[in-house]
Amino acid sequence: MKYEQYSPSIIRWNHEYPTHWSCEKAKRFFANPKKLNKGNEESNVLSLTLRGVIRNNGEKPIGLSPSDYNTYQIFDSGELVFKLIDLNNISTSRVGMVPEKGIMSSAYIRFVPRADMNIKYFYYQYYDWYKRNIFNGLGEGVRQTLSGNDLRNLEILIPPREEQDQIARYLDWQVSKINKLIAAKKKQIRLLKELRKAITDEGILHGFTSSEIKDSGVLWLGGIPAHWSVKPLKRVCRVNASISHLTAALNDDTSVTFLPMENVSVIGEVDCTIKKPLSEVRSGFSSFAKGDVVVAKITPCFENGKGACLDSLDTEIGFGTTEFINLRPYHDINSKYLYLITMTRPFRVLGEKVMTGSAGQKRVSPEHIKNFTIGIPPLDEQNSILEEIDRRVSRIDEHICCENESISVLFELRTRLISDVVTGQIDVRVKEVPDFDVIEEIDTDEEILDDEYSADETEEQEAE
Repeated sequence: MKYEQYSPSIIRWNHEYPTHWSCEKAKRFFANPKKLNKGNEESNVLSLTLRGVIRNNGEKPIGLSPSDYNTYQIFDSGELVFKLIDLNNISTSRVGMVPEKGIMSSAYIRFVPRADMNIKYFYYQYYDWYKRNIFNGLGEGVRQTLSGNDLRNLEILIPPREEQDQIARYLDWQVSKINKLIAAKKKQIRLLKELRKAITDEGILHGFTSSEIKDSGVLWLGGIPAHWSVKPLKRVCRVNASISHLTAALNDDTSVTFLPMENVSVIGEVDCTIKKPLSEVRSGFSSFAKGDVVVAKITPCFENGKGACLDSLDTEIGFGTTEFINLRPYHDINSKYLYLITMTRPFRVLGEKVMTGSAGQKRVSPEHIKNFTIGIPPLDEQNSILEEIDRRVSRIDEHICCENESISVLFELRTRLISDVVTGQIDVRVKEVPDFDVIEEIDTDEEILDDEYSADETEEQEAE
């Protein structure tokens, strides 16, 4: 239901607003102080992520960690925080509400309320700007940045205080209901992915057909089909195989695929868009050939399952980060089958236990891969197992796709609801809000990974 009367808006991304609201510059309502953490006065490190503002004090901190937190700034509970650098990037978080006192990057913008106001309402209003990509069209300079003063000079909508309270409570209620539905669907997706993983592991480790079983002699593996061979991987592939025989006939200006770590996903997807001349990558990088398997050796990429079968590599050879180990299959193993061996839970868990190096820089050694022992079926049976895995997994993937489509619809509903209410397109003044449990949005690790690592790196560069 709309309000009775509207006034034309001077905010170019809002067409109109209720007549009894005001439209004024944010500096009347927010200060932008910066209190540096001199002498490391505060130790509670916070970060603005797609999950909101979270603690970042763990053993594996998000993003880059400075050697000294003196340059960080102190935030108090109930303030707003903005990340308005690199505004060409539309996939990172931009605004959050600070839940507790702590320190964050000096590249963040701090908004401290000047007046008696419901800070949650104004969070929702700026969140609407973020979801509509409004910040991204306001930046200046090479880095596309918006300063605290720039932000304070932009007009915002100011409903009466009681209406701010009602809007914030109404949105908390409605958003919690939607978040609950999203959480249930994400849980279902996690269960489906676990089932998909279990099917793949069962096929690779023990096969799908019933037959005579023998003891593999490998403690964790147990029984395997009697006609399978028990071999370490070094018997079926060459680890860190050379490509010198392939590069010898190539010119220095030959274009080859280059794979940084971010171009290989945790589900085996490969982005081959980066090409470099051979002269630039011939030394100082890992190398591989079409049909090889690559495994990320550094934490947390190894544990997360970063790796791929390069049967679809679009050049005959390629290069990439030195954090890849390449495996070249011999004639008696299918490269896709070899890749799925490296994706089994035992391969990753046992590898994690023998990683060496300092915290955050631990790596699995090529020796672990060479000596990882498993049952290997004949080549024709490998192909049959792969076909059966594809058949079973494809049905699960269809269900996952349907759940993801439903989540997308719920996201759109939530975004539109927030926008309509905070801009006064829907009147919620007389809506009765019952008691309810606040349910925050829960994102999966995959959803937040890129935002947290890349955005924090940008913040540190901007602050320097």
